[in-house]
Amino acid sequence: MPSVNESAPGTFSFPVRVYYEDTDTAGVVYYAGYLRFLERGRTEWLRALGVGQFRLAQEAGIVFAVRSLNIEYLKPARLDDVLAVLTELTLPGRAQVTLKQRIERDGETLVEASVRIACLNTKTMKPAALPAALRNKMGAS
Repeated sequence: MPSVNESAPGTFSFPVRVYYEDTDTAGVVYYAGYLRFLERGRTEWLRALGVGQFRLAQEAGIVFAVRSLNIEYLKPARLDDVLAVLTELTLPGRAQVTLKQRIERDGETLVEASVRIACLNTKTMKPAALPAALRNKMGAS
């Protein structure tokens, strides 16, 4: 189950199992597969805050888009591994946020990433301010 990581306050943890579809012919997670895991971690982090992205788009006219991503692949994950995707807000902004994400296996860091997410208006696809209620839920007040 997703949870707040008790060893690192403010960090959300989401479990992911590596399936055959995630791996290359050597049974190692294909590099782009980690991006899917990170996306799931961000989505579940928002869901744990009570924010559904579809509902946010429909009701507030707001969507999120990855503006930039820096990723370091440190060690491989393999078929059937159970991983933890850790997500932490590091830099809240008015119309964007920066998140630190890690993928771990048994407490060992396999991947580190810094992801900048832009908040966009659904009609114009231009930057839009994060709603105050959402900023508060994120702890970005």
